[in-house]
Amino acid sequence: MVSIKGKNIFGTKDLTAEEFYLIAEKAKEYKELSKNQDKKINVLRGRTIINVFFENSTRTRISFELAGKRLGADVINMSVSSSSLKKGESLMDTAKTLDAMNTDLYVIRHSVAGTCKIFSSFVRGCVINAGDGANEHPTQGILDVFTIYEKLGYIKGLKVAIVGDALHSRVLRSNVYLLKTLGAEVTVVGPETLVPSDFKKLGVNITDNFDSVIDKVDVINLLRLQLERQKESYFPTIKEYNYYYGLTKDRLSRAKENVIIMHPGPMNRGVEIDYDVADSSKQVILDQVENGVAVRMALLSLILGE
Repeated sequence: MVSIKGKNIFGTKDLTAEEFYLIAEKAKEYKELSKNQDKKINVLRGRTIINVFFENSTRTRISFELAGKRLGADVINMSVSSSSLKKGESLMDTAKTLDAMNTDLYVIRHSVAGTCKIFSSFVRGCVINAGDGANEHPTQGILDVFTIYEKLGYIKGLKVAIVGDALHSRVLRSNVYLLKTLGAEVTVVGPETLVPSDFKKLGVNITDNFDSVIDKVDVINLLRLQLERQKESYFPTIKEYNYYYGLTKDRLSRAKENVIIMHPGPMNRGVEIDYDVADSSKQVILDQVENGVAVRMALLSLILGE
């Protein structure tokens, strides 16, 4: 019987197809629960979860906080900016201090790849990676693929285009690993500066011509242009980026009738997606947000409680 009880979630690279579908079925249950007036159950009553976010976050942190509280856990958001880390305490000593408080699970976000694994080596509780550098963001990957599964009913054989700043994207990697595990065909679209040729090692197709794939794919997942992580200019201007790689109304008119449009957020309207496209009936962006809580509830309950 498939189980993820006691499992660390460092990346979707480590997930099997069976584990994904286990999470997906549980997420369906919790999505229905979240529509009730009383959204809380006590499957994690007495359990303690600490969100340790070294990077700013809105969607992910609030989503994890809601997920834990709806399951009845005690959820603490650690303020790294006012913690002992700012006084020179090492990551190891911070981890050992939190471990001494008998914490059951840690949700970690950090700007440096691999931090979650290092943190896990100093604690007894489980660790979920909420984004580490440009490495992975597994819960975003799971909720994205769950949204596709929910909307289209299957994953195997689907053609998915992931468009934009692949070089700096942990979301891309988590999506690719899981989509490939489940049998989808993935094409990464963007300028050569942001989609280098060695991305082929991930088992994806790559192209710098968005228009060449727009009518062939079932899913378009638009990556945020991460200007804050870019140390140099990777294209001439924002306007030109939008011209070549933005999902415009004209491009959307050439897509499949039942195509779905995704974006992990936050969106840069007028850059990777035009204003009217962002609000079109084909987008499932707010569904992704809603599914984020359900998927994280599923993960927390399956890791800690079932």
